[in-house]
Amino acid sequence: MNQVFNQFSDIQTKEIAPGFFSKIIHTENNTINFIEVKAGCVSDMHQHINHQCAFVIEGTFELTVDGVTQLLDKGNYAVIPPNVIHGGRAITDCKLIDIFNPVRQDFKLL
Repeated sequence: MNQVFNQFSDIQTKEIAPGFFSKIIHTENNTINFIEVKAGCVSDMHQHINHQCAFVIEGTFELTVDGVTQLLDKGNYAVIPPNVIHGGRAITDCKLIDIFNPVRQDFKLL
């Protein structure tokens, strides 16, 4: 994507984990992941070199970061530092946006 204006519908949806359906945009410095998650689906505990901001647009998502668990909804968000262990599960069907810096090179391979 090197054009200024693009169509969201042109982005292929990929199931990046069971129940996690993503549309991923890569810029020069960031990866932006628009995710729809089915209720009950889990993102296993993991870590990566990327700084991550996690936003819930719809629904409720239980996020654990460095051993601390909190319910996220559209009223709050999480800022996850690089290399910190985190994971979570969808309490309800959810729509999430994750922004990563630098670019998630592993997501480019999906």
